[in-house]
Amino acid sequence: MKQGLHPENYRPVVFKDMSNEDTFITRSTVSAKETVEIDGVSYPLVKIEISNTSHPFYTGKQKLVDTAGRVDKFLSRYGNRKK
Repeated sequence: MKQGLHPENYRPVVFKDMSNEDTFITRSTVSAKETVEIDGVSYPLVKIEISNTSHPFYTGKQKLVDTAGRVDKFLSRYGNRKK
C-alpha cells in the first residue's frame, strides 16, 4: 500500500440525523463548524438529512423527505406550462 495516501487526522465526530434526532459517534476527518457535548465530552457535530435509522430501506417504512421544499421550488420555477 502506498504511504501518505490516507489522512492522519481521524477523530471522534457526532453525526446527527435531522429527521429523527438520532445521533451516533464515529471516527471521521470531516470538518464541522458546530460542536455538541455528550457525556461531558465536546465533539464536532455534523448534521445529516438521512441515516440508517430513518432511511426507508432500513426501516421498512416509506417516508416523504422534503427538506428543501423541492415540490414548491419546482412549481415556482416551472409552474403550469399549459397556460
